[in-house]
Amino acid sequence: MGYDLERFVGYVNEGLLCCVCRDVLEDPLQAPCEHAFCSSCIHGWLIHHNNCPEDRMPLDITHLRPLFRYMRNDLARLQVRCVFRPQGCEVICALESVHRHEEQCDYALLNCSNAGCPVQVSRRSLEAHLCVREYSSRVCASGCGYTIMNTEEAQHNCVSELRAELDMLRAELDCKVEEVRHEIESRLDSQRRHMVQKESLLRSEVDELKGQLSRVMSDVHVLLGAERARRQELERAELEKAELLELLKKEGLRPATPSEAAPPPAEVQRKPSPRSLALDCIKRKNREVTVIRGHWQNSKE
Repeated sequence: MGYDLERFVGYVNEGLLCCVCRDVLEDPLQAPCEHAFCSSCIHGWLIHHNNCPEDRMPLDITHLRPLFRYMRNDLARLQVRCVFRPQGCEVICALESVHRHEEQCDYALLNCSNAGCPVQVSRRSLEAHLCVREYSSRVCASGCGYTIMNTEEAQHNCVSELRAELDMLRAELDCKVEEVRHEIESRLDSQRRHMVQKESLLRSEVDELKGQLSRVMSDVHVLLGAERARRQELERAELEKAELLELLKKEGLRPATPSEAAPPPAEVQRKPSPRSLALDCIKRKNREVTVIRGHWQNSKE
């Protein structure tokens, strides 16, 4: 928005008025069609339109330029009253210096710095206002450390104030303890779930190892059974050999020598003697025992 036209002293050129708000230009910008606007006015207009508000020519925000120099000079020389005139300021100055004056104007309204005071007073009256007893404040003389206003001194109770502060601190502490408790419970739940998963994994591994051990034990039992059978067979062969040797001793026979083991004549071969039959049986048993021993030694290796 521009400057209120009523604040100006003397005639104001029509070209120095905003085409949107019809007040005196503030932070002016100019369109290519040479119409001038307040910066805030034209930016607000272009949010919803894409043309000049005066002649409806196409207009974009990138087309805006600063005001011509001679127009800026005319604008700066306009005489304007202080904005705090209703508070008693009678100063009239050029528009280019009005902001500097208003920042230092003795009639400018300021908020009271006393705690709890809602009053706005002029700069020239602020010092006197701060000295008013009802708005002044001080630190409690009883030692509670609170700053109290004079109007609240009669109602101030150190014990009540400190108790209220203690209750507030206790409530904050309870909230923090609850937050910590929830966080710890959340972490414990997470660790518990992790341990359950780990336990399940270990159980599956143990079951797999048990299965492998069972298969190994079964293979061991099979091998032990085979070894036991081979030993029994070997013992049986040794026993049969001992029995045959004992039988030969009883009958007065002895094992055949190499010369005796030569093949007899054809006529003798047709009628084998009991001695030759016993020798043949002993030889077969010896061969069987040799074969069994060889198998047993191979299986042990």
